[in-house]
Amino acid sequence: MPHLAIEYAPSLDRYADIADVCRALHAEMMQIDLFPLAGIRVRAYRADFAIVADGLDQNAFVAMTLNVGAGRSEAKLKAAGDRLFAVAQQALSVPLATQHFALSLEIRQIDPVLTWKQTPIHTRLKGKS
Repeated sequence: MPHLAIEYAPSLDRYADIADVCRALHAEMMQIDLFPLAGIRVRAYRADFAIVADGLDQNAFVAMTLNVGAGRSEAKLKAAGDRLFAVAQQALSVPLATQHFALSLEIRQIDPVLTWKQTPIHTRLKGKS
């Protein structure tokens, strides 16, 4: 599991193509040795209603949450987060150039006792990097 969930404001559509952002982040995740290919997920959710900061219509946000399984060092997760955030900054350079945008990334480690999975994809991709 590295699952990247991207929540974004509807007004982001004025500034960026979220599918392109997802593809760029997915491509970077595939290059990070820390993440098994079969576990990578990138998905985006449009917040159909969102009030951002002072409520101006042009305000937008992208809030990314990367959920990972336990067992990775903080230093390696920090390095991976730095890489992903840099890719997001590049992909979202247009809205970041305005005064109406907020970008965030949070990494969460999942407790192995409190997670359940059945993932045949892992079997299919076993041995691929």
